[in-house]
Amino acid sequence: MTAPQHRINDVRAEALAVLRPPDTRPLSAWMEERFHLPGGLSDSPGLVRLWPFQRALCDALADPAVERVTVLKGARLGYSTLLLGAIAHFAARDPCNVLAVLPTEDDCKSFVTSQLEPSLAASPHLRATLAIDRSAEGRDRLLFRQFPGGSLRVVAARSPRNLRAHSARVVVMDECDAFEPTAEGNPVLLAERRSMSFRNRKIIIGSTPTTSTTSHVHAAYERSDQRIYECRCPSCGDFAEVRWKDIRWPEGKPAEAAWCCPSCGVLHDEAHKPDMVREGRWTITRPDVKGHAGFRVSCLIAPHPAAAWPALAAEFMDAKKRPEDLRTFVNVVLAELWDDGDTEGAIDPSGLLPMAAPIGLDRIPASVLFLCSGADVQGDRIEITTMGFTAEDEWLVLDHRILAGSPLQDAVWHDLADHLRETYRREDGVTIGRSMTAIDAGDGNTQARVEMFCRTQPANVAIKGAPGARPLVTRSESKRVRLWLVGVDVAKQRLHDRMTRAAGFAFNAELPEEWRLQMTSERRVIRYQRGQPVALWQRIPGRMAEALDSAVYALAARALVATSPSRRADELRGHTPPPVLPAVIKSRWLTGA
Repeated sequence: MTAPQHRINDVRAEALAVLRPPDTRPLSAWMEERFHLPGGLSDSPGLVRLWPFQRALCDALADPAVERVTVLKGARLGYSTLLLGAIAHFAARDPCNVLAVLPTEDDCKSFVTSQLEPSLAASPHLRATLAIDRSAEGRDRLLFRQFPGGSLRVVAARSPRNLRAHSARVVVMDECDAFEPTAEGNPVLLAERRSMSFRNRKIIIGSTPTTSTTSHVHAAYERSDQRIYECRCPSCGDFAEVRWKDIRWPEGKPAEAAWCCPSCGVLHDEAHKPDMVREGRWTITRPDVKGHAGFRVSCLIAPHPAAAWPALAAEFMDAKKRPEDLRTFVNVVLAELWDDGDTEGAIDPSGLLPMAAPIGLDRIPASVLFLCSGADVQGDRIEITTMGFTAEDEWLVLDHRILAGSPLQDAVWHDLADHLRETYRREDGVTIGRSMTAIDAGDGNTQARVEMFCRTQPANVAIKGAPGARPLVTRSESKRVRLWLVGVDVAKQRLHDRMTRAAGFAFNAELPEEWRLQMTSERRVIRYQRGQPVALWQRIPGRMAEALDSAVYALAARALVATSPSRRADELRGHTPPPVLPAVIKSRWLTGA
């Protein structure tokens, strides 16, 4: 928006302020009188009722004395509701230009259609505040709203051109730890700069944290006044933040989880939590910092049943079995950083030996429900890894073999087809075959061969590795080829976590030392790109990586298997499970058939 337009909006805002009486109530009080939640966003639709710890956080979002607000948070804490209320406030009570930044364009569309519009529609006093701008065209009609004195624009962080093109007094960033680096640098800094021309600007940053080396929200919280929510102990009356280290339960009995007061050592069960939270307070731990309110809040003080201490203890017990689930628990539930450890180090191949087990394609454990393979196509061979997966999501590397021959000739593909058609007997005598195989089509010279092979062989898919922060498997947007994209960095991180923690991972003890060298052939390093820390996987000089790559592809194959473990267990036992109904049943009456 141009400078003259800024002045026009300022004049409009001043005129509106004269016409309407000033509303000086805190944002929390205003929201509880004006802001409604629809049934799809809340178990209790109707006027919002804020939880005790939400109030001060909510008020800071609209406090003119606070320039920056940083929220280091867990999930399921109502933060999105507070953002919606803040946006409505800056449209209805303090009109100005608002720029909302989310990780991707899909996130932007979902935020507007699934959260903003339903909330406004449910709020009679706000229904027309952010109506669709009918004069806009295309996607701008959805993601741009204009109101007297200002506007709302919702943009994706991965589009630096959109960030650069718009200025706003208020910049709201949600899930900033999911922002990917852009060609123009750190998207958080790019977004902040859009407010530099406003002396009364407001910058709001919120996210669940990620890792100790790449988290944007944690870095921002460290620069804030670092507020923590302290609850009152029912026994001694002291105030303390509820931390995971103080949640205790008897061995094997998570249902008895309780909070241990760090002052008096008395245990208090879940029944005490509502009173503890209601009587709690926000404490500023860095009073020397002015104008930057930082809030740290975890799910441990959330009031809903899924966040009850026994429920979280049971969730933790299950998450401990799989490092990737434990990482999610630490980030999303506890609002804590996942420690990267020695990011410049590499796994010692001998460190894998404790995970060696007497397993193989001739010794498949009875617990294995799925066999999935990944094939890495090289210029003179195809290397294929076959892994077994259990109902508990254990990963068992059963076999790695090399099929010699040029992939530009037919012979090696015949050998691969014969190998993939093989069936095996588990230790309990049950016959099992492969559920899915993912074959690397990233080499431009062999892509056509891979795609042809996958078209003629059942349960095979062509894949291509894609770096960066992305889902493990996504469908390629190309309409010309049938291809799946594999988030290789995500898969390598999951393998790395399991191998370093010796959790949920085992391999055939007869696999040679060269296999262990290849499985540990890359290390995770942190490099700075345009001033932003970025995690990269770097090959150790002199090592091959086919075993690692084919294991990554086997994980992708498992992700593409839609059958549930219970259904697969029935299939292997020879039971015929009920048919899977389609998600949408078409009516013959509607189609006229």
